[in-house]
Amino acid sequence: MENWFSLEWFGYGRLRSYEWVYPYFLYLLPLVPFLFWLRNALHRKHKQRLTITYTLVTGFRSWLTLLRFVQPICVGLAICLILVALARPQVVSERKDQYSEGIDIMLLLDISDSMIEKDLSPNRLEAAKKMARQFIKGRLQDRIGLIIFAGEAVSLCPLTTDYELLYGFLDEVNPSLIPTPGTAIGSALAVAVNRMRDMPGESKVAILISDGDNTSGNLGPTTSAQLANAFGVKVYTISVGRPKNVSKADTTAHAGALMDEGELKNIAGIGNGKYFRATDNTALETVFKQIDQLEKVKSRDVLSRDVKDYYRVYLYWAVTLLLVAIGTKSTFMANILED
Repeated sequence: MENWFSLEWFGYGRLRSYEWVYPYFLYLLPLVPFLFWLRNALHRKHKQRLTITYTLVTGFRSWLTLLRFVQPICVGLAICLILVALARPQVVSERKDQYSEGIDIMLLLDISDSMIEKDLSPNRLEAAKKMARQFIKGRLQDRIGLIIFAGEAVSLCPLTTDYELLYGFLDEVNPSLIPTPGTAIGSALAVAVNRMRDMPGESKVAILISDGDNTSGNLGPTTSAQLANAFGVKVYTISVGRPKNVSKADTTAHAGALMDEGELKNIAGIGNGKYFRATDNTALETVFKQIDQLEKVKSRDVLSRDVKDYYRVYLYWAVTLLLVAIGTKSTFMANILED
């Protein structure tokens, strides 16, 4: 209990901060002066009187006369404070905590040269990075990691709940990070499975963003997809950009731009994943929103209330004032003719 013997307990700010359990007792406070008036009215004829001759003294009453009001004032204030204590003032602080079962999500981002195509604004890679940031921002307590791939796959950021760290890695992503040409979709998916297979969570998701067919790497996409399915990793594939008519002679130079949807569909179809096609920024944003809805976790809000009672403070004050009133009853402060 805080220091109760302080006038701060009667400040406007303190009284306003309370929640009153039984506020109807406060409505009785205006009746306290009425009780004194009623007592005086009922006992006026029964008061003992002593007739004496005195000379009228003008000016202020002496301090001895004023001290006779100490006892009734103490009793009146004590009654008021008892009513305040009965109203049971409390300070209630609430805190809402949100809990959820986190998902392990690995983002697989193609950074091959074809991702610089400008059919999405400003280009495919930057559009994918922007939508990835928005997707991460909407998640709650999920562990999210980042894998980039071109001719080979690199785990850029492990699974983490430090989203600011993840944003920093996304900002640094550019095609120069992996100089090896090609599109190693199978290798990237295998790295993702390797990072998530020993994680304790039940929900594991890989989101693969690419604009082309698998052209390099030591492991085929179908084999990697089968591994993902075996380890319980659900794979969503997103094909970004508009298809282009590329001549057979240019197949090697523009393999990433061919966008063979069949391979990405096959990867998603092996498990319980899903394939998406995003030909512009709006479609890509819609795709990420759909995945966000598909992988929503069960969350619950827990409201905790911390309740502190302060009725004892006012009860202590009431008892103190009553003791003062009783202690002064047999002194010069009391009028023995009224008792």
